[in-house]
Amino acid sequence: MKLTFKEDNSQFWEDIYLEDDAGWDLGGPTPIFESMADSMSPGELCIIGCGKGYDAIMFAQKGFDVTAVDFASSAINALEELANENDVNIQIVQKDIFSLTPEHINTFDYIIEQTCFCAINPSRRKGYEQLVRKILKPGGKLIGLWFPLDKHPDEEGPPFGTTLKEVKSLFDNGWKIVKEEFPDLSIEPRKGREKLIIFKKN
Repeated sequence: MKLTFKEDNSQFWEDIYLEDDAGWDLGGPTPIFESMADSMSPGELCIIGCGKGYDAIMFAQKGFDVTAVDFASSAINALEELANENDVNIQIVQKDIFSLTPEHINTFDYIIEQTCFCAINPSRRKGYEQLVRKILKPGGKLIGLWFPLDKHPDEEGPPFGTTLKEVKSLFDNGWKIVKEEFPDLSIEPRKGREKLIIFKKN
């Protein structure tokens, strides 16, 4: 029997949006990603667990072919509205990220990770690694802000804590680290609690 967790249910996240309790929502693009976007070659980019989609809008405006995925209807509705307001074309997908295969195998040049990894139950993290490996093209990059590093992995979540050791051990086979830093542009509440690590699929 397959175990299911509360955070696997779209209604769990929908309720958080309805209660206006989405603490991960920055109200605009992530400063680190906005800064990086200009030096990246535009390509097929997927944002998993995209929320209201500020980063999706920003990358689309900079010429990327963006697919944004979330399964909370409030998040999807907000993104559709934002995309219309900004007159950008985004492939908006309302589904569980784990159901992106087999349709999207070897599709993306980039995957953007921010507060998706910490939102899924830790027992599903190996499945997360397998998912992103399958949907990235060979040579594609997983650009992640790995968070929260100051919360013990055994503590209740979401967000579920992680460690740099755990993240690196998950991505130690078939991946190469191409960049790693504690970004100066981390928002104040996350400084020192998130690390930018970019993994390249071999």
